[in-house]
Amino acid sequence: MSTVSDYFGSMVFDDKVMRSMLSADVYRSMRKTINQGDPLNPEIANAVAQAMKNWAVSKGATHFTHWFQPLNGVTAEKHDSFIQASPDGGVIMDFSGKELIKGEPDASSFPSGGLRATFEARGYTAWDPTSYAFIKGKTLCIPTAFCSYGGEAMDEKTSLLRSMDALNIQALRVLHILGNDSVRRVHAVVGAEQEYFLVPHELYEQRPDLRFTGRTLFGVMPPKGQELDDHYFGPIKPEITRFMEELNEELWKLGVLAKTEHNEVAPSQHELACIYTKVNVTIDQNQLVMEMIKKIAERHGFVALLHEKPFEGVNGSGKHNNWSLSTDKGGNLMAPGDTPHDNAQFLLFLCSVIRAVDEYQDLLRISVASASNDHRLGANEAPPAVISIFLGDELTAVLKSIEEDLPYEKSEDVLLKLGTKVIPRFSRDNTDRNRTSPFAFTGNKFEFRMPGSMSSLAFPNVIINSAVADSLEYFADRLEGAEDVRGALYELVRETLRDHKRIIFNGNGYEDEWLREAERRGLSNYRTTVDCVPHLLDEKNIEMLLRQNVFSKSELESRCEVMIENYCKTILIEAKTMRSMSVKRIAPAVERYTAELAANMAAKKAVLPDLECRFEAETISKLSELTDSICGRVAVIEGILTRLESGDYMADAVIIRDELLPEMDKLRADSDAAEKNTSKNCWPLPNYGLLLFGEK
Repeated sequence: MSTVSDYFGSMVFDDKVMRSMLSADVYRSMRKTINQGDPLNPEIANAVAQAMKNWAVSKGATHFTHWFQPLNGVTAEKHDSFIQASPDGGVIMDFSGKELIKGEPDASSFPSGGLRATFEARGYTAWDPTSYAFIKGKTLCIPTAFCSYGGEAMDEKTSLLRSMDALNIQALRVLHILGNDSVRRVHAVVGAEQEYFLVPHELYEQRPDLRFTGRTLFGVMPPKGQELDDHYFGPIKPEITRFMEELNEELWKLGVLAKTEHNEVAPSQHELACIYTKVNVTIDQNQLVMEMIKKIAERHGFVALLHEKPFEGVNGSGKHNNWSLSTDKGGNLMAPGDTPHDNAQFLLFLCSVIRAVDEYQDLLRISVASASNDHRLGANEAPPAVISIFLGDELTAVLKSIEEDLPYEKSEDVLLKLGTKVIPRFSRDNTDRNRTSPFAFTGNKFEFRMPGSMSSLAFPNVIINSAVADSLEYFADRLEGAEDVRGALYELVRETLRDHKRIIFNGNGYEDEWLREAERRGLSNYRTTVDCVPHLLDEKNIEMLLRQNVFSKSELESRCEVMIENYCKTILIEAKTMRSMSVKRIAPAVERYTAELAANMAAKKAVLPDLECRFEAETISKLSELTDSICGRVAVIEGILTRLESGDYMADAVIIRDELLPEMDKLRADSDAAEKNTSKNCWPLPNYGLLLFGEK
């Protein structure tokens, strides 16, 4: 029987395969590119391509594709076979260095925000040699960047790689100033936690809202939801266990370090967490995780819902982004050590994050903005829309002592005694966790809790990397040439804390008082995508991102337009789906039930004229009023829709936020009230009880 170690990474052209199939010189060149970011010598591309093709064919592959991540939140791939015509009329299997390095998809058919018109179709995909190629089915997938004919980034990967370079340059400057000359490369590492729901496939097919939008636009919670906290970490059902087992196996074959799996808080909700890897690899692998969750769920009779809020009344789904900095020597720059108050290097890198989050809190909010995530942020299940940093009591005390230039007295370790000799004693961690914080320090990393479950983690990490690089550049400029580097460093730390401590908050982010306090501190609170996205083009944000060489101005303008366009299109699809479901399914079903009640009432009164028939009369009255109201709401929504889709997405977005969404909420309220008063046998949609609990 094979073990995980026997097949882990078996479908990946990884270091072990490269070492065995490439010449020593070619292998060394590839390692320098992967480890140190050195440019790849084009002359070795043919050798790598041949080895990659031979390996892929030996695994049963017949095609290859440049696998890239356009600005639509999913991955894209165009498959070409390895076959080439041979002189004898047959075929040979071949793959050239040119085919490996560059592809040419149609750029105008992907979101471009005005960078490409329909008649300007040419675009390029370019190999990212720092992320291993892998095989899906019979196709060799080559991770690539995607750009326009003019070289502008039209994907998630390009700006991410640029931000990694910017972060590395400035981090090395700081380390070398501090005398740490042995480090040659610094990279961000990320571990992603992916949440999702599973619902039976046959029920999903009966819900147009799930099929078209990924969430339920109508629906009433059953008597039980998540109140008893019995699903979180509860026993995993056998059918879910079988799904998770196959999911793990397929991900492990692809080299994905799937580690933790469990039931989440909401019924039918689950989570998968992966071990840290370099940030660009993590982003690639998280896209694979989402794809495989959906594919394998289908094999087991489920549909995976990755939407941030598929069900009203229970928790939605996020994707926690655990971010840290690592060196090529294996050191974690965010590890405080046993004496953080004396760890000058840690304190400086910690302060670089504090400054970055405060200076660019608007960019962090923008990086997670979407129509679907607007349903989640600010609810008592996710961080608020206000950005803040949680550091914990001990680290906050360390920083306070430095700011005030006072001695720090370390708290004693607390040994937990649970009152029984059987259970071993252990020391308590020096700080608690805060699940209400958007950006929480959790021991040796920061957990960014705001990204939505359906979105790519690329843009949030682009912003974190870029903002921290900006802080490190500022620190390096201040420290270079200082006669007393350590003294200058501690003065810089004190200055940073004085100027940016407003962003530190260790309390309950769900309380209304925090929102009032955040306003007093001058922190931003952008509640919706429409509120925050235009600030992407604020002068300070453009200046920083251009200076770090992460975006051009045209790329920022493009991304801003794409985000607003996606917001509009997402909600327009939802509004049209609600209109269709209300007119074609819900109102007719309620009318049929009302007619049934009326017929029953008439039949009873024909026999016993003095009967009140109170149930029938009151229900008929309620449902008749509701169907009239539903009809009126639909008419209002139709009127708003006629004013939209003008091509001015920002103007449309404001109308959607201020007029359309409130009317959609009212239509849902009427429909849900009708569901509460309509016989289950007559209701045209599988209800929440069925979807979440399998209620019969």
